[in-house]
Amino acid sequence: MAVASEFPLGRVDVALTPRERFAEFLQARGKRVTRQRQVIVDHVARRHEHFDAEQLLAELRGTPEGARASRPTVYRTLAEMVDAGLLKKMVLDGRAVYEHDYGYPQHDHLYCTGCRTLIEFTSDEVTQICNAVASRHQFRAQSHRLLVSGLCDRCRTSKSRARHQDRI
Repeated sequence: MAVASEFPLGRVDVALTPRERFAEFLQARGKRVTRQRQVIVDHVARRHEHFDAEQLLAELRGTPEGARASRPTVYRTLAEMVDAGLLKKMVLDGRAVYEHDYGYPQHDHLYCTGCRTLIEFTSDEVTQICNAVASRHQFRAQSHRLLVSGLCDRCRTSKSRARHQDRI
């Protein structure tokens, strides 16, 4: 999964580190804070691009501390991180993709179905539309998620060239 740029949106100040927030979440549910969970949370907190579980598992297995990470533990921990508010999950082309939520500002995505690139953006206009629609329905919006699918300029241009060559 490619990302258009690193840290394009900035950060939001938070009171706890991702590890502390996750430990608090687990303890509140009577779950143990295991070394494997800590390794996974720390690894995810260091990365800033979108990823899927299999990419994470491969990366973990390439590190000394994550070499013993099991597939079930990775999948279970990712689900718990979503529940804890650390990650957001999107389904793209039938595949679960994760991104940071905790400590990151509200943003939306453009998704190229050709090269599978995600482009993050913020838009005051989108926020205004969401707030206006919510207000019209006496609804108090807390967040929103917008994913626009299509083709980036590079993929559109290459498809256009391919169609032109087919006609020759």
